[in-house]
Amino acid sequence: MGGETTGRGRLDVADMRRRVGAHARERVIELLLTACGVVSIVTTVAILGVLVFETASFFAEVSLAEFLLDTRWTPLFVDKHFGIWPLVAGTVLTSAIAIGVALPFGLLAAIYLSEFATPRARSLLKPALEVLAGVPTIVYGYFALVVLTPLLQRFIPDLAGFNALSPGIIMGIMIMPMICSLSEDAIFAVPESMREGAYALGAGKLQTVFRVVLPTAFSGIAASVILAISRAVGETMIVAIAAGQQPNLTANPRESVETMTTYMVQIGLGDTPTGTIEYKTLFVVGASLFVMTFAINLLSQRLSRRFREGR
Repeated sequence: MGGETTGRGRLDVADMRRRVGAHARERVIELLLTACGVVSIVTTVAILGVLVFETASFFAEVSLAEFLLDTRWTPLFVDKHFGIWPLVAGTVLTSAIAIGVALPFGLLAAIYLSEFATPRARSLLKPALEVLAGVPTIVYGYFALVVLTPLLQRFIPDLAGFNALSPGIIMGIMIMPMICSLSEDAIFAVPESMREGAYALGAGKLQTVFRVVLPTAFSGIAASVILAISRAVGETMIVAIAAGQQPNLTANPRESVETMTTYMVQIGLGDTPTGTIEYKTLFVVGASLFVMTFAINLLSQRLSRRFREGR
């Protein structure tokens, strides 16, 4: 009896030690995860703080009316103008071309992979398509400049050597895997019972896809499109290489444009003295880009919420 009691006591002690050790490990992991979250929050707040401080310093020297109403952007010239719209126009133009290319092809590819491709074809084609996302953007940029632009000039004779069309198309190819992959996941996640219910009511394959599956997966598809738009708006190397660095308020994709990210690269090269008004434009353009992407995300959330409520 004494030996059994002693053995049981040793087991209880060993079990208690294991529980204490497991609790300690869980506590350490919890603290590490909390620390990662705190670091991300502090970093975000610090970035926003720098942007707000430098932007306020910029507007202490340049009026908001000049920033919003002027149509010229020449802060590096002797005759300085600080109208942001040429940079916004270049950014929106190239991003719109990219989405115009990526959305139909990416969504159709996602529909095929999820609804029509065999499991073997899906397992081969989806990773092959996602390889496009791993190509360095500088490679895309040089391809747009030395291959696509001369090719397009054969069909569009008045296309400039630096233009918005070529980098826009290449950006569309670059972000197409993002739309395809995320949309395919959203479509694939639609319950099979909804498809079977549509078939039971007499719907065909295409009717089921476009009237049942796609509306059900709208939230996921919208998220993929918003992420792709944010990726296109924030793209730097492709537009820096192939779009030119000429701030031009135009909607003509055949002309040279300068995007917001391209200008930030130009200022970030180190030739502009710190503390000058030219240097401060780096932060006001960054703040404007942040506001644009933040507004896009808010719009996407509102659309998704309204769509879910409508259903």
